[in-house]
Parts: sequence; structure tokens; C-alpha cells
Amino acid sequence: MKPITRQNRIRERRKKRVRSHIRGTENRPRLCIFRSLHATSAQVIDDATGKTLVAASSREVKKKGTKTELAKEAGKLLVERAEKAGIRALVVDRGRYRYHGRVKALVEAVREGGLSL
Repeated sequence: MKPITRQNRIRERRKKRVRSHIRGTENRPRLCIFRSLHATSAQVIDDATGKTLVAASSREVKKKGTKTELAKEAGKLLVERAEKAGIRALVVDRGRYRYHGRVKALVEAVREGGLSL
């Protein structure tokens, strides 16, 4: 369990603030993004049922490259899986992360793949 520090309290507060405005439905599920030191992952979640519909991670990508390039490839992989599941529109939940770098690359790859955000 991580220690309760000022920085962790700030991060949790930012995460709750962003999530309080975003709710995924059956027609527009939530695209939840997680960024660790080594990988970027994303899940498409239906908040009405509380189930993960589709998931993808940069660890699944076979290519080599920077973390940003791998996040973009993970976004493309997510689009393929979402189309198979019949998902056409999403709501983006960036969590506590700023919309730049790996998060932005993943979301733009999803947008370029044809899903409406």
C-alpha cells in the first residue's frame, strides 16, 4: 500500500475530480487510460454494468519504439478490438494524467481509427 503523502492526496483528488464528470453508458462506454513507468494501457468500460468490454496495452504491441509510439500502436489495437465488439463511440477518461504525451497519442490513434470521442 502506498504511503499517504501530500502528493498522493493531490493525485487522488485530481482523479476523483475528472471521474466525477465522466460516466460511460451502454451506447458510449468510457475509455479509461492508465499510464505506468513502462507501459500504457486502456480499457473500454460500461459503467452501467461495471464490465470491461475491450482492453489493450502497449505491452501487447510487437513493435519496438518510444513509449509514445507504443501507446499509439496500443490505440490502434484497441480500435480493432472495439470494432469487433461493435463499439462506435467512446467517452475519454484520462484519469489523473494530463492530456499530452502518451495519453494524447493513444487518444488520437483511437480517433484516427474511426471511433468518435
